Amino acid sequence: MLSPSLTAPSASGVLYLHGFNSGSASPKAGLVRAACAALGVVCESPQLPHRPVAALALAEARLAGLGPTPLVVGSSMGGFLATCLAERHALRAALINPAVAPAQLVTDWVGTAFANPYTDESFSVTDTHIDELAALTPERVTPSHYLVLLGTADETLDPGVAFRCYRGSRTILHPGGNHGFDALAGYLPAIFAHGGHSLAPGDITQLDIDDA
Repeated sequence: MLSPSLTAPSASGVLYLHGFNSGSASPKAGLVRAACAALGVVCESPQLPHRPVAALALAEARLAGLGPTPLVVGSSMGGFLATCLAERHALRAALINPAVAPAQLVTDWVGTAFANPYTDESFSVTDTHIDELAALTPERVTPSHYLVLLGTADETLDPGVAFRCYRGSRTILHPGGNHGFDALAGYLPAIFAHGGHSLAPGDITQLDIDDA
């Protein structure tokens, strides 16, 4: 039996969601945009608000311009948001070191001040972040929706937690990979194959990455 990503139509567009306190100008976002440009695929990579409900609302709004079968790619907290969208709309999603149960994750950050290096915005994590994340967390995940990329040496999130949460999904373990997943370029063909597109490994060196 062929997997859903091989039988479903090719992704009509790609939505990239960055991680907590990151940005649309991050290196991973640049790589995904460049790969989309090489394939002639529409890409959205919005700068997400730090509040989870607002971030998900913006991400969902951007889906409207990506056609009927978008692929969602998300890193860390963006992986959590991608999961929310995938479960809500039955979408294919590629997750890079996704945050699992983020309401618990940010509990220790309440009162901590952050400065976003891409926007210069300053904010503090509050109990509202926890409440919103808890309310958004899906009760279950559908393994066939996902390709999950995990760095085995992630210094921020325990890869074993994500491995168990997405058990049954297509999963790639990158030995020694960190939370930033610096080896992402080499895995772009797998990510886009999950969306029904063919990106040859040799094409990676030709990507025009303006902000990576």
